[in-house]
Amino acid sequence: MISAGFSSALCVRPVVSFSNTIRGVHNHGRVTCLAMSMSSSSMTVARDAEYELESRKYELLNIIQDTQRGLVTTADQRSTIEEAMVVVEGFDAGKEIDLSKLDGTWRLQYTSAPDVLILFESAARLPFFQVGQIFQKFECQNESRGGLVRNVIKWSVPRLLEENEGATLIVSARFSCVSARNIYLKFEEIGFQNINISDDLQAVIAPAILPRSFLSLQILQFIQTFKAQIPVTSPERQSVGGLYYLSYLDKNMLLGRAVGGGGVFIFTRAHALIC
Repeated sequence: MISAGFSSALCVRPVVSFSNTIRGVHNHGRVTCLAMSMSSSSMTVARDAEYELESRKYELLNIIQDTQRGLVTTADQRSTIEEAMVVVEGFDAGKEIDLSKLDGTWRLQYTSAPDVLILFESAARLPFFQVGQIFQKFECQNESRGGLVRNVIKWSVPRLLEENEGATLIVSARFSCVSARNIYLKFEEIGFQNINISDDLQAVIAPAILPRSFLSLQILQFIQTFKAQIPVTSPERQSVGGLYYLSYLDKNMLLGRAVGGGGVFIFTRAHALIC
């Protein structure tokens, strides 16, 4: 005999129908499929955006390919390069400088900066002067608001030094982040190092047909290990500085603009060890 209490409990027990259970599973499946579809769609959009960015970067590098790093350009070419830079910069607009990405060595591919172009022009006109690769080396891996930057210029004097890599000029500066995209450079020192004399000059100092004397070896060693640092600052003279706008930055490209009409710069990541 079933008690009245137990009978009452049976009467009020909620009834879960099989059809409701199936409907819930079906709805859950629809939600899961919708989430997967949205995720897949987001991944597709991200891939398309990345492909578009890489295409625009390739176009920019292709445009500057025959300009000799900016030395040989027409007004139309400079306008086209500017337009291509603006397109690439649009992908990175508004983001704060990531110093971990900036850290490392960057090779100059193009510039319109007068103070750099004059080096290229001099090398083109003067048979006794060559300009090799130009780099910017940032050291800011463990910094939060700045670091050190070295402008590294490889140069040479034909027949006296090795071609294009005969000597290294280094202009060192401290930089600090003054806004999301602007850094202020405070130049500190100019240095000369890594002097690699040519075989012709070595033959003059120490002729190959004679045993090298202690003096000639000392001269060769002195030249090859010579370093000179010239301070830019002094108690009587204020440091030279400049504002630099980093308009685009990722793992393999750096675009910059010298504020105040100082020209634009296009760099790519250099993986070789420099100075």
